[in-house]
Amino acid sequence: MSQRSTVHAPPTSFRRIGMVGTYPPKLCGLATFAAALVGHLRQARIQVDVVRIDDGDGTPEHEGTVVGSLVNGSRRSLNAAAVLLSRCDVAVIQHEYGIFGGADGDEVVDLMKALQVPTIVTLHTVPLHPTDHQRSVLEVIVELSDRVVVMSASAHERLISLYSVDPQKVTMIPHGASAPNLSPVADGTSGSDAPDLLTWGLLGPGKGIEHVIDALGMLAEEGIRPRYTVAGVTHPKVLAHFGDAYRQSLIQRCIDVGVAGSVTFDDSYRTVSQLMRFVATAAVVVLPYDSRDQVTSGVLVDAVAAGRPVIATAFPHAVELLASGAGIIVPHADAAALALAIRSVISDPAARAQMGASAQLLAPTLSWSIIASQYSDLSDDVCSTVQPVAI
Repeated sequence: MSQRSTVHAPPTSFRRIGMVGTYPPKLCGLATFAAALVGHLRQARIQVDVVRIDDGDGTPEHEGTVVGSLVNGSRRSLNAAAVLLSRCDVAVIQHEYGIFGGADGDEVVDLMKALQVPTIVTLHTVPLHPTDHQRSVLEVIVELSDRVVVMSASAHERLISLYSVDPQKVTMIPHGASAPNLSPVADGTSGSDAPDLLTWGLLGPGKGIEHVIDALGMLAEEGIRPRYTVAGVTHPKVLAHFGDAYRQSLIQRCIDVGVAGSVTFDDSYRTVSQLMRFVATAAVVVLPYDSRDQVTSGVLVDAVAAGRPVIATAFPHAVELLASGAGIIVPHADAAALALAIRSVISDPAARAQMGASAQLLAPTLSWSIIASQYSDLSDDVCSTVQPVAI
């Protein structure tokens, strides 16, 4: 395999970081992650140049931090993006298979080979059962990188045990959290805008919200009717291919099981600050995801940082982060188990308080300022220790 050549800047107190990935106003978890990380790096007086991935969905003109675009499928654009990133001291690549061009996003490999500076890759996905090509792409990414960041211990273990990679390249930096700038409501049930239960994020099949609705139907038969708010718009890619069918199916399901009056679908736009204030009013955050493979969840991290008790299905990141007592893990696609968990938490203020306290103990380690500092330190380490690669 051909190797990229790198030009390494000497270690200095000033660092210029290049960042490539999706970026606002695009609606996706990676764009939100990148914007938060970039914002806190800049607050620490680190210059960041962002190359925004353009997958043809109407990305706006460049402004501010965004210095260029990487147009998927365009070799000319890829080369231009590599030039922009290579004028920095280090390039940070946000990786998920679906955001780069080519089969399984394999155009990222060509980008990495064209870079002339050290590279840090943040892995947002580490598949448990990859296809042969997905495995190959990920292993080449790690081989070409100088460091790889995963965001959970489960992702770290999966990467080094199931893939042929150099474990010394892999480091764990948690997903950052946008903690609210107020004390959470004590029990999440006071105030007219305070949902008892809350699920938020981009909507689409796989979110598992239908199982919560079924659980609420079971509770309604017992005379228990907590309010449930589902906040968020339909994922743009889901909307483009399937319209708003998932949301409409959920609304119809609420009618069918007799809980339409207790469930609110809220697609209001909220800034990060407004969203976290809203999250802080919930008694319980419910993450009923169908995925058994998810090693990173920004919504989970934000819920914990907000000091909210969490009920989540047993996806790896939830099992790991809630082990301290910040929430309850339930089986996937199990409405009866969800009903039992919801009943137990909303009926026991002391249990909610204990879960919230456990969550708040984790919050300081998840703040974006701490996470940005760790990325800054890692970039300094990479630039000062990595040796140039011979061609």
